[in-house]
Amino acid sequence: MTQLLIRLFIRDHKNVQDTSVRTSYGKLSGWVGIVCNLLLCAGKFIVGFISGSVSITADAANNLSDASSSIISLFGFKLAEKEADEDHPYGHARYEYISGFIIAVLVLFIGVELLKSSIGKIIEPTAVEFSWVTIGVLAGSILVKLWMMLFNTKIGRLINSQALTATAADSRNDCISTLAVLVAALISHFASVELDGWMGILVAAFILYSGINLVREAMSPLLGKAPEPEMVEDIRRRIMEYDGVLGTHDLMVHDYGPGRVFASVHVEMAAENDVLESHDIIDNIERDFLATGLNLVVHFDPIVTSDSAVGDTRHEIAEIVQRIDERLTIHDLRMVPGPTHTNVIFDCVVPHKFSMSEEELTAEISRFVKQAHPDYFCVITVENNYAPIPHHN
Repeated sequence: MTQLLIRLFIRDHKNVQDTSVRTSYGKLSGWVGIVCNLLLCAGKFIVGFISGSVSITADAANNLSDASSSIISLFGFKLAEKEADEDHPYGHARYEYISGFIIAVLVLFIGVELLKSSIGKIIEPTAVEFSWVTIGVLAGSILVKLWMMLFNTKIGRLINSQALTATAADSRNDCISTLAVLVAALISHFASVELDGWMGILVAAFILYSGINLVREAMSPLLGKAPEPEMVEDIRRRIMEYDGVLGTHDLMVHDYGPGRVFASVHVEMAAENDVLESHDIIDNIERDFLATGLNLVVHFDPIVTSDSAVGDTRHEIAEIVQRIDERLTIHDLRMVPGPTHTNVIFDCVVPHKFSMSEEELTAEISRFVKQAHPDYFCVITVENNYAPIPHHN
């Protein structure tokens, strides 16, 4: 069914890197969600009203909210495809992240409302009328929601969409909550034990737990989530394949939404090389990355390779910082000799939540360097590591 819908409603459906194709996938998911949830909502409201079950009625309200979520997702994809303008030069693709966040908040709201109604049903219990029509509607709802979960999961992975991932998780929650309502109805009928309210509390607790996780995941890209390690390593590996590149550092990745990723990186090359040749290599790096969808800006760091003293000192200090903490790296080392001492100037990159303060770290590095070279004076700039990119000295 999923493949049939894709082939029927999405042109050039295999070209998922194209923003228009990606938007078509999002719109298809939105319309499917609206139609399916409205049908489920109507069926459950009728059954819940006839049977007097608060959990079935709450489940119907949940489907109505899901239809609203699908509308939000639909508008999110529509707004995300807007072209860049003067006020938003990086485009509007983050609307998709915002829609995913709104859906996650709606999941929390549903959980709170279901919890309140379930507590009320426990305090003032009422008999739930049993019928096989009710069981059939609930079972059919589970099957529909299970398909919707698989549908949105597949499309979400295909286009790497946080909004559709949240929608798929919401459909999964609906499967579990409706299954719980179904089990409660069967137990209440055959064992004469009223579980409607208690089962509603369990379902509400699960929805709230899931909603909190969804909110966290939806907020992450909006707050500036660190790039995935696989992406970082791929960038490093590709850069290192170019002739003349000695190392990379200070990678920074900015995500303005799917298909709107910008990055900057420092690339080390021999200072003795012809500057025009080095610039040509950098142009090639930027152009090749842009062809694959990443707008990469490369900063050229000249490294003195003809002076053995500089090279030896670089390797020696790199080993020193590795002894302090294997996550530490250095770059941009240069030496300025004087009549009484030599300034050794370099940057040291530290990971987040590093145990030592800047003062403690610089003092520790300087102490080790002084032990080996009493006439060396270290001038150290401590930097944060915005992306865990390996450094090669």
